[in-house]
Amino acid sequence: MKSFDTSSAVESGTVAGNNVDDDGGEKRTGTLMTASAHIITAVIGSGVLSLAWAIAQLGWVAGTVLLVSFAVVVNYTSRMLADCYRSPDAGTRNNTYMDVVRAYLGGRKVQLCGLAQYGSLVGMTIGYTITASISLVAIGKANCFHDEGHGAKCLVSNYPAMAAFGIVQIVLSQIPNFHKLSFLSIIAAVMSFSYSSIGTGLALAALASGKVGKTKLTGTVVGVDVTASDKLWKSFQAAGNIAFSYAYSVVLVEIQDTLSSSPPENIVMKKASLVGVSTATAFYILCACIGYATFGSQAPGDLLTDFGFYEPYWLIDFANACIAVHLIGAYQVIAQPVFQFVEKKCNKAWPESNFITKEHSMNIPLLGKCRINFFRLLWRTIYVIFSTVVAMIFPFFNAVLGLIGALAFWPLTVYFPVEMHISQKKVKKYTMRWIGLKLLVLVCLIVSFLAAVGSIVGLISSVKAYKPFHNLY
Repeated sequence: MKSFDTSSAVESGTVAGNNVDDDGGEKRTGTLMTASAHIITAVIGSGVLSLAWAIAQLGWVAGTVLLVSFAVVVNYTSRMLADCYRSPDAGTRNNTYMDVVRAYLGGRKVQLCGLAQYGSLVGMTIGYTITASISLVAIGKANCFHDEGHGAKCLVSNYPAMAAFGIVQIVLSQIPNFHKLSFLSIIAAVMSFSYSSIGTGLALAALASGKVGKTKLTGTVVGVDVTASDKLWKSFQAAGNIAFSYAYSVVLVEIQDTLSSSPPENIVMKKASLVGVSTATAFYILCACIGYATFGSQAPGDLLTDFGFYEPYWLIDFANACIAVHLIGAYQVIAQPVFQFVEKKCNKAWPESNFITKEHSMNIPLLGKCRINFFRLLWRTIYVIFSTVVAMIFPFFNAVLGLIGALAFWPLTVYFPVEMHISQKKVKKYTMRWIGLKLLVLVCLIVSFLAAVGSIVGLISSVKAYKPFHNLY
């Protein structure tokens, strides 16, 4: 994505020609490793720890088949989207998802893409704030359970944790653009491997010690574990959770825009997508299947924060700390396109405004000389405060996020990539390839619709139990 930091060649006029990219912007230096780190940070979220619950609703057969099927689908459509980064094939760069849709489809679809993408991104930053605070609270609860016993009432407010998370994000949000985020994504990717491995390892240890849950080929049993209606809605939710757990198309183009032009960006991005999806699938299957084998139909919604395990408490503390650190990085990866979108619009609207465009060099303790833009400082601070306050007011927002994910998954991960591929490759109507692509779009639309219905049912239950500013965990 284009940077509006005046360290870029276009704005400062001080960078040598060999540091300028073919579109006149700052030289891109992204590699396969940095792109893979961005993808893993975006894909492997703390939701991996809830997949055991998803398998419990669907059973061994449907759950495992869906995990593998959606991995294949997402990797396939991501390859299509990567090929659309330049238009025509080796021509103009399209720096954002909206730019790609504008180049190949145009019309109202550009606005629909923007609504789906940025609505989803804003929702995800709010959801990450809530999830990070729950993980931080779980550290205190784990210590309490260790000291007072597993039956103790260890209720802790997550508002201080949300506020602390927000303060950290205000500082990190001053990182100018995606190009400067590589170090944070690498740290976040390591954290995601850490807590996923700990959750899987604890489940495996419990399984080895003889704790085996009641599992079924078809999951939870109607009349024994759940009612018929609960089985239906929770199965829809579980299918949606699995589908959305792979969805990173919302930031794919922005990640690709960080890559060096040699070798070609689409080739590197396809390899990075394969690395990211393959790594995620391996962790998902391990964590989901071992977790389900251990807990059976009673699998918790989250292996760590819902206390599927109590001991060793220090290891659970460390895992929850890893979740919080990962979400700190993931928040930035998800928020950068929102930041850049607003800043790009404002730069175009008021190019003569020093407040918006001018960079100031300042010495900051421990950080040394940094370039500060007052508009960036103000706007990004306001955004982080907004997302934190919304998280505090609506602690059930993760239920809303499930609905947002259901609505955004289909257009961003399936529909737009397929339609642009058809336009780019000039696939003729009613050929076998055209019919196959349209069937893929239809099947994924049905999955998104059913998941949305399941999320609405869950949201209604959350709203009924909601008490403002009383969310103790």
